[in-house]
Parts: sequence; structure tokens; C-alpha cells
Amino acid sequence: MGRGKIVIRRIDNSTSRQVTFSKRRNGLLKKAKELAILCDAEVGLIIFSSTGKLHDFTSSREKLTDYTMGASSEVLNTGAINKGATVLSDSNC
Repeated sequence: MGRGKIVIRRIDNSTSRQVTFSKRRNGLLKKAKELAILCDAEVGLIIFSSTGKLHDFTSSREKLTDYTMGASSEVLNTGAINKGATVLSDSNC
């Protein structure tokens, strides 16, 4: 007995939208932390709210900085910034 399917669309009521964002943000941050612990993975998560507020999680700030600096130079050299997002993955899971 599973849940029914829902249509994914923007929530019109701003209060409901903010409550949903907060709940989903907390769940996503929790999952990122669990992934880092369970799989010994380097995890970095950046979330911007509709008001522009930054929420982030990193399992290792130093390694994430190394990855992003390396990725930034790679993106600039290959022009990948015009092709979409760069996904960095380094896990044992």
C-alpha cells in the first residue's frame, strides 16, 4: 500500500511553500550527512532559498575546497560551464 502519485508543480501559497521548503531542506541535509557517514563519501550540498538565503553542508570543508578549485579551473579550460553543471563524485559506496 503505497502513496498515490501527485503532480509536481509550484506551491501557490507562499506560507505553505516556505514550510515545504524548510521540511525538504532539512530532509535533504540529513540525507547528505547520512551519505557522508555511511559511505565515507565527500559530500557538498548548496541550497538557495527563494529569498536568496544560502544553506550548505560539507562533510570535509578542506577537501571540498580542493575539489571546487580543481573543478573551477577545469570548467574554465574546457568551457564546460556553457554545457551545464559539473558533477563531482568521489565515494567508496
